[in-house]
Amino acid sequence: MPQKIMDHETIRRVIQRMAHEILEKGGVEGLALIGIRTRGVALAERLKKAIKNIEGIEIPFGVLDITLYRDDLTLVGATPLVRQTKIDFDITDKRIVLVDDVFFSGRTTRAALDALIDFGRPAKIELAVLVDRGHRELPIRADFVGKNIPTSKNQKVKVVLGETDGQQDEVVVEDK
Repeated sequence: MPQKIMDHETIRRVIQRMAHEILEKGGVEGLALIGIRTRGVALAERLKKAIKNIEGIEIPFGVLDITLYRDDLTLVGATPLVRQTKIDFDITDKRIVLVDDVFFSGRTTRAALDALIDFGRPAKIELAVLVDRGHRELPIRADFVGKNIPTSKNQKVKVVLGETDGQQDEVVVEDK
């Protein structure tokens, strides 16, 4: 039976808090957000909007597709779907906050770091995630976490967002 961990209002509050944490840690000078496809993009857009509401400043925003950087590409399928990466600003010497929905093994983040470095050399790369469920396989940690949700490996964390799923926002934990 799925267990609802976060609803629309909780996610809204978490995004607002994370925006404040990002600003408190380094302000807006040189800051840029890059969302990891798919749901990381919607979350990064929400963070960008929250930061604009707080500071009145539009910060650079990009979209990163990591498909070709995955270490499990052969397990994904014979013809993996590669989508567009759109980073139309120079990331060199910027403070980049990578945004993703669920932080699990760390392999998606590793692939994102590899992909991002192909675009330049940022001054700093930080990671913001809506949910950290544990079970890291690589020595990577998130700088900004919406909610820590301890899970077992036989559970799945499902993030549903209006922008990507056409449904009411929620985060649920369910057995595989």
